Amino acid sequence: MNAMQFLVGIVFDLFLMVVLLRFWLQAVRADFYNPLSQFVVKATSFAVNPLRKIIPGFGGLDIASLVLAFIVAFAKVSVLLMMFHGGWSAPTVLISGALTVVKEGLNLLFWVLIIRAILSWVSQGYNPIEAIFHQLTEPMLRPIRKVIPPLGGLDLSILVLIIALQFLQILFMDFIG
Repeated sequence: MNAMQFLVGIVFDLFLMVVLLRFWLQAVRADFYNPLSQFVVKATSFAVNPLRKIIPGFGGLDIASLVLAFIVAFAKVSVLLMMFHGGWSAPTVLISGALTVVKEGLNLLFWVLIIRAILSWVSQGYNPIEAIFHQLTEPMLRPIRKVIPPLGGLDLSILVLIIALQFLQILFMDFIG
């Protein structure tokens, strides 16, 4: 039972992360021709493109991708409720779906930061994945670097952002109970 719940949850969560990544890539205006960007666009276009015909963008943000993220989260909560709890409740699905989007968005940011930090230690020369992660995270790291500049060639801004992110996740979980 737990194995099936894990499998269903992980399939929805992985797709949700890709959809959120598409929204994030477009929000920071990342390089569209990067291989990772191309993968994200191709993996989500079957669902985002029909929504774009109904939901226009606003202020340079891809609202259709964000709506798709909520739909995926609502579907995940609905499937898990019906499969393992034998019922479905609209308020539960709406609240849990919105919380799932926020939680997965924070998880996505955490993993992008971790992968970027590891790639900065091992990559040699140009790496397209590192370049896109740089474009995604630099708007958040730049203000931290103004307060804490690199010390002896060691950039602590990623560590500070990861600690702040973990604090926010714990605070978020305490808030929702």
